[in-house]
Amino acid sequence: MADRSVDLSALPKEVRDQLAELDLELSEGDITQKGYEKKRAKLLASYIPHLPNADLSLPDVQLSPSHSADPSPSPEAPGPSTSSASRHHRAHRSGGARDERYRSDIHTEAVQAALAKHKEEKMALPMPTKRRSAFVQSPTDTCTPPDTSSASEDEGSLRRKAALSAVLAQSLQSPDYWINRSVQSSSTSSSASSTLSHGEPKTQPQPQPPPAASVLADVLAHTRIENSVPPDVTSSTPQERGSRVDLPPAVRGMSRGQSRSSMLDTADGKRKGVPVSSRVSTKIQQLLNTLKRPKRPPLSEFFLDDSEEIVEVPRADPNTPKPEGRQIIPVKGEPLGVVSNWPPALQAALARWGATQAKSPALTALDITGKPLYTLTYGKLWSRSLKLAYTLLNKLGTKTEPVLQPGDRVALVYPNSDPGMFWVAFYGCLLAEVIPVPIEVPLSRQDAGSQQIGFLLGSCGVSLALTSEVCLKGLPKTPNGEIIQFKGWPRMKWVVTDTKYLTKPSKDWQPHIPTANTDTAYIEYKASKEGTVMGVAVSKISMLTHCQALTQACNYCEGETLVNVLDCKKDMGLWHGVLTSIMNRIHTITVPYSVMKACPMSWVQRVHIHKARVALVKCRDLHWAMMAHKDQKDTNLSSIRMLIVADGANPWSVSSCDAFLNVFQSHGLKPEVICPCATSPEALTVAIRRPGARGAPLPARAILSMGGLSHGVIRVNTEDKNSALTVQDVGHIMPGALMCIVKPDGPPQLCKTDEIGEIVINSRAGGTMYYGLPGVTKNTFEVIPVNQAGAPIGEIPFTRTGLLGFVGPGSLVFVVGKIEGLLMVSGRRHNADDLVATALAVEPVKTVYRGRIAVFSVTVFYDERIVIVAEQRPDASEEDSFQWMSRVLQAIDSIHQVGLYCLALVPANTLPKTPLGGIHIYETKQNFLDGNLHPCNILMCPHTCVTNMPKPRQKLPVEVGPASMLVGNLVAGKRVAQATGRELGVVEDQDLIRKHQFLSEALQWRAQTDPDHVLYVLLNAKGVAVCTATCAQLHKRAEKITATLMERGGINTGDNVVLLYPPGIDLIAAFYGCLYAGVIPVTVRPPHPQNLAATLPTVRMIIDVSKASCILTTQPLMRTLRSREAAASVNVKTWPTIIDTDDLPRKRPPHIYKPPTAEMLAYLDFSVSTTGMLTGVKMSHAAVSTLCRSIKLQCELYSSRQIAICLDPYCGLGFVLWCLSSVYSGHQSILIPPLELEISLPLWLSTLSQYKIRDTFCSYSVMELCTKGLGTQTEMLKARGLNLSCVRSCVVIAEERPRLSLTQSFSKLFKDIGLSPRAVSTAFGSRVNLAICLQGTSGPDPSTVYVDMKSLRHDRVRLVERGAPQSLPLMESGTILPGVRVIIVNTETRGPLGDSHLGEIWVNSPHSASGYYTIYGEESLQADHFNTRLSFGDPQTLWARTGYLGFIKRTELLDASRDRHDALFVVGSLDETLELRGLRYHPIDIETSVSRAHRSIAESAVFTWTNLLVVVAELSGSEQEALDLVPLVTNVVLEEHHLIVGVVVIVDPGVIPINSRGEKQRMHLRDSFLADQLDPIYVAYNM
Repeated sequence: MADRSVDLSALPKEVRDQLAELDLELSEGDITQKGYEKKRAKLLASYIPHLPNADLSLPDVQLSPSHSADPSPSPEAPGPSTSSASRHHRAHRSGGARDERYRSDIHTEAVQAALAKHKEEKMALPMPTKRRSAFVQSPTDTCTPPDTSSASEDEGSLRRKAALSAVLAQSLQSPDYWINRSVQSSSTSSSASSTLSHGEPKTQPQPQPPPAASVLADVLAHTRIENSVPPDVTSSTPQERGSRVDLPPAVRGMSRGQSRSSMLDTADGKRKGVPVSSRVSTKIQQLLNTLKRPKRPPLSEFFLDDSEEIVEVPRADPNTPKPEGRQIIPVKGEPLGVVSNWPPALQAALARWGATQAKSPALTALDITGKPLYTLTYGKLWSRSLKLAYTLLNKLGTKTEPVLQPGDRVALVYPNSDPGMFWVAFYGCLLAEVIPVPIEVPLSRQDAGSQQIGFLLGSCGVSLALTSEVCLKGLPKTPNGEIIQFKGWPRMKWVVTDTKYLTKPSKDWQPHIPTANTDTAYIEYKASKEGTVMGVAVSKISMLTHCQALTQACNYCEGETLVNVLDCKKDMGLWHGVLTSIMNRIHTITVPYSVMKACPMSWVQRVHIHKARVALVKCRDLHWAMMAHKDQKDTNLSSIRMLIVADGANPWSVSSCDAFLNVFQSHGLKPEVICPCATSPEALTVAIRRPGARGAPLPARAILSMGGLSHGVIRVNTEDKNSALTVQDVGHIMPGALMCIVKPDGPPQLCKTDEIGEIVINSRAGGTMYYGLPGVTKNTFEVIPVNQAGAPIGEIPFTRTGLLGFVGPGSLVFVVGKIEGLLMVSGRRHNADDLVATALAVEPVKTVYRGRIAVFSVTVFYDERIVIVAEQRPDASEEDSFQWMSRVLQAIDSIHQVGLYCLALVPANTLPKTPLGGIHIYETKQNFLDGNLHPCNILMCPHTCVTNMPKPRQKLPVEVGPASMLVGNLVAGKRVAQATGRELGVVEDQDLIRKHQFLSEALQWRAQTDPDHVLYVLLNAKGVAVCTATCAQLHKRAEKITATLMERGGINTGDNVVLLYPPGIDLIAAFYGCLYAGVIPVTVRPPHPQNLAATLPTVRMIIDVSKASCILTTQPLMRTLRSREAAASVNVKTWPTIIDTDDLPRKRPPHIYKPPTAEMLAYLDFSVSTTGMLTGVKMSHAAVSTLCRSIKLQCELYSSRQIAICLDPYCGLGFVLWCLSSVYSGHQSILIPPLELEISLPLWLSTLSQYKIRDTFCSYSVMELCTKGLGTQTEMLKARGLNLSCVRSCVVIAEERPRLSLTQSFSKLFKDIGLSPRAVSTAFGSRVNLAICLQGTSGPDPSTVYVDMKSLRHDRVRLVERGAPQSLPLMESGTILPGVRVIIVNTETRGPLGDSHLGEIWVNSPHSASGYYTIYGEESLQADHFNTRLSFGDPQTLWARTGYLGFIKRTELLDASRDRHDALFVVGSLDETLELRGLRYHPIDIETSVSRAHRSIAESAVFTWTNLLVVVAELSGSEQEALDLVPLVTNVVLEEHHLIVGVVVIVDPGVIPINSRGEKQRMHLRDSFLADQLDPIYVAYNM
């Protein structure tokens, strides 16, 4: 890039001007970076070869750390240089509404001092991890020195102290400085505590890597984790989670993590916790380090948790400064003088000058280059306005039905660059007595705030818009040429007001000019903090009085010249430049924004050329003129008697005024002419500084303490100059006005003299109302201040100005901020402008655009939280941005003593803009809350700034014994929570006993008595029966398998045999073949051929754990097991004997085995739990037959019945229904393998319809597939004749809390094709007992209750009404099966609980499993989970612990025996619960909230790591939305669960592992996350 070596001083002036122009365009965002570089290169191309001093060592080039040529950080390295060469050619200015107004050397120094103070505590903040593709803009990695001349690269280099640069340069170049202070965290937040437990990591002294290569991750990697067990930072004693384990240690070593997708092996092949080098865990470790420091507010400020109500008001800090002065006395302005020749109305003044001074110039407009375009004389202005008034009243519509009547409202839509047309339109409306409503020109249908403008037009009843021909051509049109309907606007008629379209009034027509009265003259729009745009109505008398007051205050004389740089449609630009100027026959020269952008010196040149007496500017214009003034040697500003600074009320304006004076005093500018003023849309001009006498001392300034200001009191800053605010006065209040200061919130009570409050004004020269909004008007325009006692101080109504300030010595008015910029955090006030100033004082050299920064607050968890959003430069690197963000955090924390909640950087030009180039704060906030901001960098700090969390719940040691608790419950009228299914009944017939004792005998008996009865029908994806099995066929096939086993297997009775089959009849035959052979079948899901690496290890593990002596399978699967692909993930040489059962010889076994007792094992059931545990349970023959009998009774199954099963047949109740139940009860089962649904979605539903099935069983995965895939196609299914009215029960088989929203959606969606809303229900089983509940035919419908989530976290059950806040709907898990008893037990005391408590579900039933299948007898665990006793009450019964939490409620419904029905509600697995802050959370509840947070979150999962809550969200939208999710997820979890999220991980859809039952495998996910195997799109570490 050769242009870097150009010495700009050697270029001709016009080229320098063009470069400056380019720079401005870039900083304003009017041109892309690419376009900018192209144009710049073109401009410089011809100067590169023959330049006198083209050397690379321009003092202006500052090497940033990431591009640094010299890797050693040298403390002398020059900062952004302020040497003359660079200062000389900075003809730059920054755009936007907020920029150098905020520049203050003192403040910059203060910020640097604050940052330097933090530099000593070098504490690393973990930098977020971002996938490369998610970079919205990737930094230029080529080694180019930063651009020396981009417009807002560093506008402050003019006035920055060199010393400060040295400090910065030094700090910028050490990587530690990126992150130079721990963000202190609250000691009560879930993941922080000042005491670290014994697992404390030790941080090595960090060697400093050279900045050229210093990627943050390397810095982080030095933080070594000594032990792989993460430290627990919430308590000083290691906490034990519920000590229930699903497997004895022997098996457990291999279990977790090796099943499904997370084989996590370190180099030597053994599993070792978290790999030490893992990036993720190092970052989390760092996060813990930064969080474990105590947080600022002392504990007394925290809310107490009175278990029912979360938040109490924090107790006030006794050291808070309180106002001590006396009550303020209202301040009176000077009387408004009466001048004899003042006109009776403003139109009369125009009529007078139009007639007597027709040649006198009224308005000069400039073209885009800053040269005069036309001058409108008073004569022309009068005649054109007259024509327009006549046209509006007489030429629109017909004589009998005119379109406009006097008093109607009309929108004025004119660009700022065409003031002449606007003046004519405004005065034409006044003369026609219609009410003008000036608005901005809409540029597109979706303009920022266009809907709000629509609200304004609606509330003012506007239906006609006046505009110019040029402007009308530029408006967006529909294809047929009509102007589009803007979003939110009423229907508009457009009228063009160019002179050629106006009609000359007839001789006899004269406009009606009445004496000014209280009728509305015009309406000025104003946007509120909430974004609503309202119209402030100004009456004719107010308009006139205001002009008189301004004339007196500013001492305007007839014939003066005024230069106006402000928008002439509203505010000061309108009041001085359009209204007061006409009253005094002033010549106004308007300099629009477009001209200022092109030629920032234009207004100064106009003052010089026209010897203007008054100039009307904003701080931005002062700043731009200063930046560009070097090229103007001969400007002279001595003619100015008043330089009115319109935004002088912004506390940060003082430095702009000083700097401007500094530069232009040598050009004749007198110090006393600078006149800051304060205005408000409601009260118009509030106060203005009058020009001082020549040589008189300038007014003093107030140096206030920011700490005092945040408490609303005025304290002169003495102790800490870093947190001082210097404020200049805005002069005295307007003539004829009366002013008070009242408290900004609550009743308008008068403030004390040393208290900050809202300025309220009583004056004839203010607005009268918000047009069309009487309610809001009353609160603003009719305020009567009250004294300390609450009594009104008089009758006079005051108007609120929205300005915060105080009255200083000599009745001078000081303004310290605006109500709309007020952020109330924890009872303290902070001003958005002050925060912007601090953020900008952290030199954003390469990171953000100065003028584009938005500060607002959002309400999260009972308090306001501060959010800062800025636009990032396209060339900023990730490190630069992150460094800038972390330093802004520190600066704001240090200077304002307030924590930031969120700091976001968005790509250049993506923030919504106001028409004059500022940032539209309200739209930005809306985008943030709706997840439409699309940041490219984000830093959330909830741990630091959320200080109102309830105290963690301390679990008290249980002094009271379980028995006393029970007695207490009974006394309180609460029954013990237990429930029983109906009796199983006694089987009398010997024949039946024989048939039923062993399933193998049942099959033989059926094969003899009813050989041709079809038991099974297997369907393929087309719905065709590919295979059927009658009783005889099944028996014969089983016999063949038995014979083969005996021959080839070489196995003994009681050996375990693995069955590896796809879902189908082969699996069933093989199962009975094993029973016939006296071996124990173990069904295993076959590996997925496309995903062997993830699925085969699980198969291998079950085979190893079960010590299987042989594998029965099909030929294709046998080939897979021995394939090369399989060898990549497991050792294929050590498989047990593999027998394929596809082509078996026709042999019968010599005999069929009969077990000696029913207590012998029938089969083993292996399953991976959601926590990643592989558990095998033993099922005896007795348990199998009792379970089948129980299901038969519950579902009324017999030979003539048909059921449809769409389930995985490998474990739990799914296996029982698929393989066992039909053989026992004799009903026909139609088998639908769930995989076939992926090929043909309607398969299951069309089967139900075709076979007229009454009972069907499915899994949640199947139900979800149908809901998502067929939900929109019910009409099509109906047309194909699908009818589900035959279905009586559709039971979801699961081992989890019923998914109510899914079952409800399913019922609603398929109601149209006849599905009864009562049909859908759920079952519940666990490892210790495969079927506890199953909605049968005889029980009452499953009931739904709403419980209070807050109570649930305390293990209490409190029923609430539907729709109550914090309510959670829970559905009963189905009717308890016959022969099953259930009781709810306290997990710690093991005593029974009352029915208002949440506890573990214990079950007693003849079909419970007989124990875990283990290699060595782990008796203690067996006893604990399968044969455990209550600690009192009924110590004889043996119970099995399900490991699930739930409760029992007695309902009003009656069961079969006419007793009241006891419903069992399952809440969640005990192993999965998260113990955070002493409370018990269920992951599914947090996940439900997270999934609701944004439309693009497809699925989510949560887990904890060292008591940090980690949320993983799958993003279904585009990757640019990834960072939008971070604040929304954090907000929703904080709001609804009172938890602070520690890490937010955004991943692709499908990353969260799910098992065959459709349950999330959260522990696998956690392992993969910690091993850095997720390939996340973005990982945000919340501070």
